[in-house]
Amino acid sequence: MQRIGLYPGTFDPITNGHTDIIGRAVKLVDKLVIGVAINAGKGPLFSLEERVEILRSETEHLNHRAEIVVEPFEGLLMNFAREVGAGVIIRGLRAVADFEYEFQMTAMNQQLDREIETVFLMADPRHQAIASRLVKEIAVLGGDISKFVSPRVKDRLLDKVGRG
Repeated sequence: MQRIGLYPGTFDPITNGHTDIIGRAVKLVDKLVIGVAINAGKGPLFSLEERVEILRSETEHLNHRAEIVVEPFEGLLMNFAREVGAGVIIRGLRAVADFEYEFQMTAMNQQLDREIETVFLMADPRHQAIASRLVKEIAVLGGDISKFVSPRVKDRLLDKVGRG
């Protein structure tokens, strides 16, 4: 039986922290579905199509460990998890504030479907402060983002904010 994991997020843009979690998640599953949330309310900088394409490019080197599929999704996470056959949802934790939010979400998700487990992976200490929102802000203000994203993502982000 194939172990399928789901790693959901907005990924606007994918950071080194996301890549670290993905790299560790593929050790736990046979197939990892990366669910790119359609969330216009968050006002993403990159379009859905761009985010999906960037994720596919940034995770291509990990396909030898597990099958990686990048799919957009909208609506309830648990519905999407059932749709893709996920038995586990992968979540990254950076700080106590993340834990409080994730704890509440996990409790609600268990009420919706007790068959799908949530697994938390702690962020590598080098990546604990990284948040896509902050990376975008640093880029807009002319700061160096090279420690937080890959060179390809850096170039795309700087082009997007007009600082290329």
